[in-house]
Amino acid sequence: MKNIQIAAVAMLALFQFSCKDVKKENAPLKENADKIADSAQTVLETKNFDTIIDGKKVNLYWIGNKDIKASFTNYGGRLVSLLVKDKTGKPVDVVVGFNSAKGFKNSTEPYFGATIGRVGNRIAKGKFTLEGKQYQVPLNNGKNALHGGVKGFQDVVWDAEKVNENTLVFSYVSPDGEQGFPGNLKVKVTYTITDDNSIKMEYEATTDKTTIVNLTNHAFFNLNGEGSGTILNHELQIYANEFTPVDEGLIPNGELKSVKNTPFDFISQHTIGERIETKDEQLTFGKGYDHNYVLNGTKKNGLNHAATISGDQSGITMDIFTQEPGLQFYSGNFMQSKNTMKSGLKDDFRTAFALETQHFPDAPNQPKFAPIVLKPGQKYHTVSYYQFSVK
Repeated sequence: MKNIQIAAVAMLALFQFSCKDVKKENAPLKENADKIADSAQTVLETKNFDTIIDGKKVNLYWIGNKDIKASFTNYGGRLVSLLVKDKTGKPVDVVVGFNSAKGFKNSTEPYFGATIGRVGNRIAKGKFTLEGKQYQVPLNNGKNALHGGVKGFQDVVWDAEKVNENTLVFSYVSPDGEQGFPGNLKVKVTYTITDDNSIKMEYEATTDKTTIVNLTNHAFFNLNGEGSGTILNHELQIYANEFTPVDEGLIPNGELKSVKNTPFDFISQHTIGERIETKDEQLTFGKGYDHNYVLNGTKKNGLNHAATISGDQSGITMDIFTQEPGLQFYSGNFMQSKNTMKSGLKDDFRTAFALETQHFPDAPNQPKFAPIVLKPGQKYHTVSYYQFSVK
């Protein structure tokens, strides 16, 4: 198949299309590509990702279908951009990120789009015990460890293989003792754009010593498009009857609390901003929503239907399906306008959200929570989807 690159003086083509010959019958395809290139809000140039970090080659990769195009970089195993069509048919980049590897590396927020590990979310005081031995993860979030410690998977260069036009595989071997975790952990993450306009995320891992694992992706979304402003008018539904309350350091207290009669009740649809300023201790601790939801078992195709969220301007709707028991909802409370994103605008307060599929925070220290222990001979395997449609 022959790649066709659509370029202009001011911007590089955002997509690649395959064909044997550029003939009249392919005109609609080219017209669509022109439309996407002309209307895209971002400028992504491969040369801005062509660099070396920690002695390893960094690149930019594209996968997609006729309706969705996604770009990734192997620095951090990151989702860089995601273009989907809005209610008018216009392609919109719904992922907030940077237009260069340098942008991601130098960002004051290290998790934009990244594959997160070894352990997503927080570990209290960075300590956990396995088989009678205590381990210490470097603290990087106050008195706690967050998303795998100071140099988690967001800050390593993954090996990458583009299997086909729809599938990209990242792999990484985390050595025994990295960030305090035991065991040589072999990790593989497969990102696939499916025919039903989903990003499928398949996580796999094996170890040679008993360890802990909780992998996820930390994409920051704005379904109206990066740079479009607040996410507070997005309409959100979370299929969870309970959440896990936290202390001031955002560590769960071990309780599963009903969302009923609280600002955390998204069983029916609400806008993100409708109750975010409510006087509530949990909202004060998180400076907004930054909490794990206990999924209630609503199923579709054998997976937990975790959430449905829609952009109020674009009509773009994202449904989240997962094998995981929890979903972290983060409403962009710590965004401080310190970084210039690929749209050319700043990462202003609450202009992006994250919905991360996961096991519960601090699971190694919470006996009531499902464990995240992985032993030699076992295989960690979990699948999640982001599915897109138009409202």
